[in-house]
Amino acid sequence: MSRRSGILEFAVLGLLRESPMHGYELRKRLNTSLGVFRAFSYGTLYPCLKTLVTNGWLIEEPGNAPEDALAASLAGRRAKIVYRLTAAGKEHFEELLSHTGPDAWEDESFAARFAFFGQTERDVRMRVLEGRRSRLEERLEKMSASLARTRERLDDYTLELQRHGMESVEREVRWLNELIESERAGRDQRRPGPSDETAK
Repeated sequence: MSRRSGILEFAVLGLLRESPMHGYELRKRLNTSLGVFRAFSYGTLYPCLKTLVTNGWLIEEPGNAPEDALAASLAGRRAKIVYRLTAAGKEHFEELLSHTGPDAWEDESFAARFAFFGQTERDVRMRVLEGRRSRLEERLEKMSASLARTRERLDDYTLELQRHGMESVEREVRWLNELIESERAGRDQRRPGPSDETAK
């Protein structure tokens, strides 16, 4: 499975965990909520849905609005199929959510992972954020070294483009630092549990 199709499967499972949807709704949500999927088509989505159904992670159900079914039959079309997450699919998605390796830090993967941070355990969020920051700091170092080596040979516009790229990465590193600090502060300010109350 390619990395991009793996990210798409992850995102589809995550969205269907929120509620069942048909293909058109799913595509719209993937485009609007997860910008990383703006350029993908139905030709990519439906094979992914078929694979998830074959794996037992989704089930297909007929659309439940009677007027939709009637309109579809009058127009000679099939009624819309609604995709619902199975218990196995939910379990698989939760397993994917817990992964924190290098794949989770890459540009496309990170955007999809971040979109589901609300459903992700805090320690996993921290590892993904710190991994992403580390990856970007490495990238910044390489960009800076490359710029220092080639500065004299670049025209003004190429130089500006390189500077712009570095500024974008620096901005994201600052944003990640803020998120990491916020996660740490949240961990430190947890509510006292029953054991804390009895200790008083």
